[in-house]
Amino acid sequence: MRLEEGKGDRESEKRHFSRQFQTTLLRRCTSPLKSSINYQKKLTTTNAHIFFCILQQQDDDLPILVALIMGLQHAFAMVGGLIVPPYVVMRFSVSFADTDLQQYAIACSLILSGIFTILNCIQFKIPGTKYVFGTGMLSVLGTSFGFLPIYENAIRTMVRNEGYSGKDAYGKMLGTTMVCAMLEVVLSFVPKDKIRRMFPNIVTGVAVMLIGAGLTATGIKYWGGGAVCAEMAWKNNPQVYGLVGKGGTWFGPDQTGVAPFPGSGGRSMCDGNGDVIKPFGSPEYIALGFSVVLMLILVELFGSPFMKNANVIIALLFGYFVAGVSRAEGNKFVPDTKIENAEPITFAWVENFPIGFYGPAVLPLLIAFLVTSVETIGDLPATYEASEEDTESEEFDKSVQGGLLSDGLCSFAAALATGMPNTTFSQNNGVIALTKCASRRAGVCCGLWLIALGVLSKISGIISSMPDAVVGGMTTFLFCNVFVSGLSVVSKADLNSRRNRIILAISMGVGLGVTAVPWIFGDQREGGGTAPFWPCTGPFREGADCNKGERGIRDGILILLTTPYSIGTLLAMFLHGILPTDMEVVGYSADAGKA
Repeated sequence: MRLEEGKGDRESEKRHFSRQFQTTLLRRCTSPLKSSINYQKKLTTTNAHIFFCILQQQDDDLPILVALIMGLQHAFAMVGGLIVPPYVVMRFSVSFADTDLQQYAIACSLILSGIFTILNCIQFKIPGTKYVFGTGMLSVLGTSFGFLPIYENAIRTMVRNEGYSGKDAYGKMLGTTMVCAMLEVVLSFVPKDKIRRMFPNIVTGVAVMLIGAGLTATGIKYWGGGAVCAEMAWKNNPQVYGLVGKGGTWFGPDQTGVAPFPGSGGRSMCDGNGDVIKPFGSPEYIALGFSVVLMLILVELFGSPFMKNANVIIALLFGYFVAGVSRAEGNKFVPDTKIENAEPITFAWVENFPIGFYGPAVLPLLIAFLVTSVETIGDLPATYEASEEDTESEEFDKSVQGGLLSDGLCSFAAALATGMPNTTFSQNNGVIALTKCASRRAGVCCGLWLIALGVLSKISGIISSMPDAVVGGMTTFLFCNVFVSGLSVVSKADLNSRRNRIILAISMGVGLGVTAVPWIFGDQREGGGTAPFWPCTGPFREGADCNKGERGIRDGILILLTTPYSIGTLLAMFLHGILPTDMEVVGYSADAGKA
């Protein structure tokens, strides 16, 4: 039956279409490479939903209006994840007080992700070779969460231990990222099967879970009022309060001992929630964060598919609204100054950072690029499956190679343009499955939306004025989503295998332990170089303080040991390499957990 034959009597066709034809038609409607959707209409019968599509060749793309609407859904699905990493790094590691810098980082992330998404969707053949740049799919690129803990740890170490300014430290991380990104470029020319054998699901899953676990611990600190005041809350303990400060103001003449920064009135307080200054864990902060989680739940219960795809931005804006109309003792959670002071428009390179190189961050960054490479190899099959394309085809192999090359070169370009590294975003596969639209033109429009959102600086002003507690409510959800993604990867491995369970238990045990108690290896806040594991100064250092060379080696090793997924991934890789594949024990019960 030809599609044109049904134009005269569409009601009759609805009653007589065969199930085989409906299945074939639906499969063709979602093809991103062989066809695109110019028209999609949902018709409801008693027992089924039938989709009618007018199909054309790849070059005959979606109408502009349809592509813009589809692209907007993809942009909303990823914008929440895009703004968090640069905002967290700039606000909590580079410069807490520099609002302009925070707004610029948000805008830059959106703009660069938009540009790279467009390039990735189009796909370019490298002249004179069989290789390509880009996936040629509706596959989007965005700022990666995986690099966030490394950037935070490294920048804080440079500021705390070596006296660099936040901007100088960030510039050194950008330069180091440009060098390390070449690893993913090299991996793009290695057959994907070899990479997967080197990094099986049990190793990759551990890495992704520990990324999520480490970040979730940070997110809950923001929810309680702020990461800095969370780590300084011990100063409010009655046992040390007399040593910290007393009197009306901590900087007054009657001050004794250590200043409880951040704080006021002789107490350690949170000052990242507008004009509201409260101790960490105050109910006002908890309620603000919970408003975001509540909206996430409501959207899942009652929202349309479009709302569910945009649940992050909807919940974040709702939390922002609640904070905007709320008051605590007459003080505002959202002052107007940050939005009013934001420039009307902006672009990349408006801010500059002195490019440098930081050796101690090289190994953690290389591990991060390895992990994101394996993630990309895993995400692209999901994109093909959502698009109902063949993952055994030559086009698929070309998309994987082009995707890895795109990730590596775009991460290099992002650092050159003052942004954090990029990687393939997997959450947009859900949008493809729900909308039944995998046209690359929708991906291009998604990139255009992201660029527009970044250029309009007032949007960045709104985001940067959000209280820490609102950001914490959202980031706790987003970061734990990363953990759940890792759990999904690990579930593909044989968890009844004794070998896999030992790899998982040891690597996750150390990684989660470091997440809970990072100072087992590292320095406590405001105590740079004093960790007993390897002291460079302070009461546990015997003899003179470390010289610059020793401090650099120390900082590199401690960054590796205190970043949960760095140490956990290394352990998983090591165990995967040395444990024999035939170590199963007769009579071993996986459920009992013992031989």
